[in-house]
Amino acid sequence: MTTSTRGAAKVPAVLVLEDGRIFRGRAYGAVGETFGEAVFSTGMTGYQETLTDPSYHRQVVVMTAPHVGNTGVNDEDPESARIWVAGYVVRDPARVPSNWRAQRSLDEELRHQGVVGIQGIDTRALTRHLRECGAMRVGIFSGSALPDEGTMLAEVRQQAEMKGADLSAEVATKEPYVVPALGEKKFTVAAVDLGIKGMTPHRMAERGIEVHVLPATATAEDVYAVDPDGVFFSNGPGDPATADGPVAVMQEVLRRKTPLFGICFGNQILGRALGFGTYKLKYGHRGINQPVQDRTTGKVEVTAHNHGFAVDAPLDKVSDTPFGRAEVSHVCLNDDVVEGLQLLDQPAFSVQYHPEAAAGPHDAAYLFDRFVSLMEAERA
Repeated sequence: MTTSTRGAAKVPAVLVLEDGRIFRGRAYGAVGETFGEAVFSTGMTGYQETLTDPSYHRQVVVMTAPHVGNTGVNDEDPESARIWVAGYVVRDPARVPSNWRAQRSLDEELRHQGVVGIQGIDTRALTRHLRECGAMRVGIFSGSALPDEGTMLAEVRQQAEMKGADLSAEVATKEPYVVPALGEKKFTVAAVDLGIKGMTPHRMAERGIEVHVLPATATAEDVYAVDPDGVFFSNGPGDPATADGPVAVMQEVLRRKTPLFGICFGNQILGRALGFGTYKLKYGHRGINQPVQDRTTGKVEVTAHNHGFAVDAPLDKVSDTPFGRAEVSHVCLNDDVVEGLQLLDQPAFSVQYHPEAAAGPHDAAYLFDRFVSLMEAERA
């Protein structure tokens, strides 16, 4: 990615999809060129948390909401230390932020972090195209000396695809760190960071959990060195079919029957650990308004999602696995995609979405309480 941080409001920009579809607009954020997988997010708010979600590594995010940036940017809401999206696509960015918490504009933040974007295009048409044709490679080009269309398309098609990408170690912490419990410490959890969001260990800390966040490359010995009451596997980017290391660690956790909780990428890791396959969705689930049913209670939740892969597990039966019986615990009501797994013979479960709700609704907060209940039962 090459960028410039000079003013971009009137600089021409072009978005080129790998199938040859082209959208023309103006630069937004940094000026230059960038490449990634084109995906769309249906959230109408929470753009700062979206931008800083490590699961968006190497993806160019198209915002379906037409007006973006009206609340500006602050230093309290990021979910990680930097913006991770490869590029940003909006229709009508706010000219002036208006919020008492705003410290600068979104455009300024994108320029400061070198994130190339495009504004002024028909994001509704682009979203519909991605729904019909699927997520695909894309490039954004801006500046005074734009290449010709053939050159831009050739560059896009030279980029690596998301299928087969092993990315979690690129976004995870390099060194372990601890998030202390808030108030009385009740439990210790080893959290394998595959692209963890900052709010996730905070939600556990609120429940009296001391969280030891470990690198994506952590071994089972690293996990058990912290003497955990439970083990957590986080969200993250890339293709779960490449995550052999985390799968092996999770299988050891399952062998020891330590209480286990996984979200998003962690759900796919659990699926693989149990012997299920994974597959790439046509265009994925991304946003903060996805309906999911908890099949164990019948309750329907509105949930936050960011995933392009899913677990291939049967919805209509209990499955026998090397670690006991397993079943699909949650399902997406839009398309019947597996949204959660649970073991029936030992304390392990996962969901495909984001119960930390940053950004998003709080319907799924009970899942952290469910994890606490598993650890309480194991201790008892």
